[in-house]
Amino acid sequence: MSGFKSEFLQTLSERGFIHQTSNDQGLDELFATTTVTGYIGFDATAKSLHAGSLIQIMMLHWMQKTGHRPIALMGGGTSMIGDPSFKDEARKLLTVNDIAANLEGIRRVFSRYLSFGDGPKDAVMANNADWLLGLNYVEFLRDVGRHFSVNRMLSFDSVKLRLDREQSLSFLEFNYMILQAYDFVELYRRTGCRLQMGGSDQWGNIVNGIDLGRRMEDVELFCLTSPLLTTSSGAKMGKTANGAVWLNAEMLSPYDFWQYWRNTEDADVGRFLKLYTTLPMAEIAKLEALGGSEINEAKKILATEITALLHGREAAEASAETARKTFEEGTLSENLPTVEIAAGDLQSGVGLLALLVKAGLAGSNGEARRHVQGGAVRLNDDQVSDERMIVDASRLTGDGIIKLSLGKKRHVLVKPV
Repeated sequence: MSGFKSEFLQTLSERGFIHQTSNDQGLDELFATTTVTGYIGFDATAKSLHAGSLIQIMMLHWMQKTGHRPIALMGGGTSMIGDPSFKDEARKLLTVNDIAANLEGIRRVFSRYLSFGDGPKDAVMANNADWLLGLNYVEFLRDVGRHFSVNRMLSFDSVKLRLDREQSLSFLEFNYMILQAYDFVELYRRTGCRLQMGGSDQWGNIVNGIDLGRRMEDVELFCLTSPLLTTSSGAKMGKTANGAVWLNAEMLSPYDFWQYWRNTEDADVGRFLKLYTTLPMAEIAKLEALGGSEINEAKKILATEITALLHGREAAEASAETARKTFEEGTLSENLPTVEIAAGDLQSGVGLLALLVKAGLAGSNGEARRHVQGGAVRLNDDQVSDERMIVDASRLTGDGIIKLSLGKKRHVLVKPV
C-alpha cells in the first residue's frame, strides 16, 4: 500500500523501511488518529549491537520523530535462551553476568537516536527480564502455552529449516517464540503498546504475539517488518571480512565506522542515505543522481551523516578529515585508529603476524599470513613480503609511531607506551 495518511508510515514507506505489515489500513488509521506506542526487541548476545541493527534503531527514531512513543526492549530474559531463527545451531548460553555486561554496552547507543523520559512521547527502555524471570512455569503453561499449536509452530520457516536440515532444535530454543509473543502482550498490558517492529525474519514470531494478544486480551495488535538488507554484491549488512561493524566506539573506532560507510558500493548510496540518515528526501535525490567520480562525494556525505548520528558531529567530521589527509594528502593523522604496545615488547621485537592481529587488521595469524602473501600489508607505507618479519623499535618514525596498513584503506598506528 502507498499513499499512507500517517506521517510515520509515509516516512517509512518513502525511505524503504517497509517489507510487510499485518494490516496496512488499520495500522495507518491508528497512527493517523492517536499517539502509538511500538517496540523492537534487542537481545544482549554481545557487548554492542552492530550495523545490521541500525535499520531497526532508525525505525524507532522515526517513530519518535513523527510524534509517537518508541520502546527499545532489552532482552535480559530472552537472551538467556537465544533466538533460534534461521540459525544452524543453538547460541552459546550466556550467564546472568554476561547478559548484564552486554546490556550495559548496548544501552549507550540508544541515547544517540532516541530521547528518553517520562512524557507521553518520550522513548522507553524496558527489559523483559522484569516479567520473564519471575514467571511460574506451571501457571505460564496453563495461561499462555495453551494458546499455541505445536503443529503451527513447526510450520514456521525458522523452525522448519532447522528440522529439514536435521539439525538439533532444543526444547529451550523452541520456547523462544512463545516468550517473544508474551513480551508483546505484557508490553500492551503495561504501556498500551500496539505495534511490534522487526526484521522480516521475525514475521512468524511477531504474528504469534498478535494472535496471543487477540486470545488473551481481545485486542488487535500490529506488526511491521523491514526488509533484510544485503549490499548490491550480496554481502550481509553489518559484517565485513574482518568481522562485525560494531556500534560502540570502544569496539570499533568512529574512523573505522566512517570508513565502512565510505566504502559503500555505488548502487547502494541512495538506498543507504534514505535508511540510515535523516537528510531530507530532496537532498538525497540530488546525491543519488550523481554519477562518475562525483558519487564519491555522496559516499563521504553518507559516511559523515551516519557517523554523526551515532558518534556525534565532531567525531564524524574528524573522521572525514582524517580520511582526507590520509588518502588525498598522504599524511598521517592522530585520529587514525591507534593500538598501544609496551615499549619493552617493541624493543625486543614483535612478530609481524601477531602485530597485525593485535592491530585488528586480521583475525588470526593464518589470516595475517594470507594478507602478507597477497601483498596487502605495508609497514610505514613500504610493502612487506616476509611473513616472518620481526617489528622492533627501529621501525619507529620520527613521530614515534609505526604505520601499519592493510590494502589502501585500512591504517592503524602502533604506538609504544
